[in-house]
Amino acid sequence: MYAILDIETTGGKYNEEGITEIAIYKFDGHQIVDQFISLVNPERDIQEFVVKLTGINNKMLRNAPKFYEIAKRIVEITEDCFVVAHNANFDYRILRTEFNRLGYDFKRNTLCTVTLSKKLIAEAPSHSLGKLCRFIGIPMSDRHRATGDALATVQLFKLLLEKDTEKEIIQQSIKYFDNRHEKFRIQKILDSLPEKQGVFYIHNKEGSIIYIGRGNNMKHEVNKLFLTETTKGLKIVKRASEVTFNETGNLLFTRLKYHLELEKLRPKYNIIRRKKIVDRNFNHDHMMIIDKGRIPEEHAVILIESNEVIGYTYTNLAFQENQLSILKSMLTPIENKELAKTIIKNYLLKNKVSKIVRLQVENNL
Repeated sequence: MYAILDIETTGGKYNEEGITEIAIYKFDGHQIVDQFISLVNPERDIQEFVVKLTGINNKMLRNAPKFYEIAKRIVEITEDCFVVAHNANFDYRILRTEFNRLGYDFKRNTLCTVTLSKKLIAEAPSHSLGKLCRFIGIPMSDRHRATGDALATVQLFKLLLEKDTEKEIIQQSIKYFDNRHEKFRIQKILDSLPEKQGVFYIHNKEGSIIYIGRGNNMKHEVNKLFLTETTKGLKIVKRASEVTFNETGNLLFTRLKYHLELEKLRPKYNIIRRKKIVDRNFNHDHMMIIDKGRIPEEHAVILIESNEVIGYTYTNLAFQENQLSILKSMLTPIENKELAKTIIKNYLLKNKVSKIVRLQVENNL
């Protein structure tokens, strides 16, 4: 069942508008099975431009019922229905505002015929109700009055139902009052993440990285981020379309990848604090730092030559670590050598790694 409606208001400041007229047609997908139409006394003045647009003035509404007198009927006719409107966000917000003033939490799932028509009648030059109806040949009367606009929306919605033969677009376009689509989206993202140490990247729908994070348990860290109520956290959740990740296997590689990529990618929602560069040298000019890899039989290796960080890689064969030419061919090179050196030096001062191997450097190395 669908409750297809249109609302006219007084105009005015956001969430201070009042309803002046409402029309609701209960539609079963084939025909109208019930209806409710009424002028409404908004108990406030109508904006002059709205009077000119709709023809509804304060005098006409003097003896009209107030919203609390029709509220029960609205609840009954919309119960167990999807609320459908042309620009449903507006009509649904107005209804919820009026019910909130009465202390009643009005919740319905909604469908917007603007959104649907953009997907199913994409060729239309305009998706405003009047121009769209003219484009597809739906007759309209009483434009900018609740009855006329709601009846036109019924005919438009009937056409959209027919065009969406698989009902996939309509199903995907429903806005559930309990945000279940949002919950499914977040759960799908979380299900794709491992409970392992590493660095994760939050992408928006265009694929751009908007946030980089890290942790011993990436799934836990992303979940924690998505549950935050901060302004930044809410913006990240709203824009998150996908989360990719790199397992690191150990804390040193986590810190190294995190800070190097923060500096290089500079995502929109990360706060990047410039690290104080360490100018002290390592204890050995030429060495390999070997730490735990991502799986038990793997090593994480960092190569340092002439007191510079050359690059890092993962190995699972001992001879790869013993043959420097092979090792070098496997390295991921590091561009910001000063930052890498600072991160590694600070880490070595406070933590232990599996092994540090001093290299005997030959002339041809």
